[in-house]
Amino acid sequence: MLIYTHFIQLCGGEACINSEGVLAQRAIQLRQIRISCLKASYLHHLAMKYQSGILSDAAIVNMDDKSFTMLTMVSGIGSWYVHIFMIFSLHRPDVLLVNDLGIRKGVQLLRWSTHVVADEKDDWVPRPFLWVPKSISIFHLFVF
Repeated sequence: MLIYTHFIQLCGGEACINSEGVLAQRAIQLRQIRISCLKASYLHHLAMKYQSGILSDAAIVNMDDKSFTMLTMVSGIGSWYVHIFMIFSLHRPDVLLVNDLGIRKGVQLLRWSTHVVADEKDDWVPRPFLWVPKSISIFHLFVF
C-alpha cells in the first residue's frame, strides 16, 4: 500500500485529515507507516500552522504568486516544493523553477553548452516573453 493510503487509515479516513487529525498522530505511529521522524515533525508543524489560523486552504488557493514565499516558513517546505505545488496542485500557468537541476540541465541542452547553470544568480533565465507561460515551458525542458 502507498504511504498516503496508510496515512488515511491511521487518521481514521480522509474526512479526518485535518490539523487535529494530524496532530493526534504521534511520531511513533507515523514511523510505523514509513514516515520518517523528520517528515512527521514537518507534518505536525504544517498542522500547527493550520490550527493556529496562519494557513488555510482558502488562503492558499487565493494567494497571489508572490505571497507563496510565506509557505516556506513551515519547516520542511522550501521554495522548490512551493513552486511544484503551485504548478501541479494549483495549476498556476506562469511559474518558473529557477532552482531545479532538471530545468537547468534542460537549458544547458538547449544552449548546446557543457556548462550546467549553477543557480538563479547565474544569467540563464531568458527574456521573459520567451518563457510565457513558464509552467508550460518547464514541462518541455523536463522532457527535453
